[in-house]
Amino acid sequence: MREFNVEDQTKKLIEYTREWFNKFGDNTRAVIGISGGKDSSVTAAILKEALGADRVVGIIMPNGEMSDLADAKMLVDFLGIPNEVVPITDYYNAAIATFEKASAFEVTKDLRINLAPRLRMSTLYAVAQGQPVTSFVVNTCNASEDYVGYSTKYGDAAGDVSLLQDFTVTEVLQIGEYLGLPNELVHKTPSDGLSGMSDEDKLGFKYAQLDEYISDSNADIPADVRESIDRKHVANLHKLQLMPAYKRH
Repeated sequence: MREFNVEDQTKKLIEYTREWFNKFGDNTRAVIGISGGKDSSVTAAILKEALGADRVVGIIMPNGEMSDLADAKMLVDFLGIPNEVVPITDYYNAAIATFEKASAFEVTKDLRINLAPRLRMSTLYAVAQGQPVTSFVVNTCNASEDYVGYSTKYGDAAGDVSLLQDFTVTEVLQIGEYLGLPNELVHKTPSDGLSGMSDEDKLGFKYAQLDEYISDSNADIPADVRESIDRKHVANLHKLQLMPAYKRH
């Protein structure tokens, strides 16, 4: 695994965050979706350290019954950041009902799964737009998820600034521990909250294996896991790249 000095990297991340927001004004705000998982917990904690609690707006967006609602509320209470619950249930159901009337496409399982994060992202941008000061939506994806495309394009993969993009899951956990976040949030079994499966079950391998492979391509990883990681990485590179555009000549 690559060397990781959690104290040094956390302090640098906090300073980067403060400088990025303050270049747009010292009263700018951060808008972040709160799920109760490790990534939104660590990102929200970094934002509070960098900007102060009053400049962070946490939005909890249940779609029907939210199994980890208590965890999301625990986080915002622990950090003391302004927050609001904005359900997307009606929004989601109306969209599905509209799509089901269309004949040009099928409402597939994956469509249903990916619709929720896209609606949540549009909600976060609506919240940012409705603030009395300039506000930015903060992305919460990490390097491990990004490497294998475990995110929804124009959903949780979107945002104005990404704070964890260069940190693996293993490193994110260390940052969370360093910041003193509740153990039940930092080490909660990661899941997308959409498919009913854990992240690792859905991916087909452990984050520890993925992180080891990202850090060292010669790591002792089973061949089938290595092939699966490589396949997912290549297939999902489009999520990490700018939209290709024809250049006239």
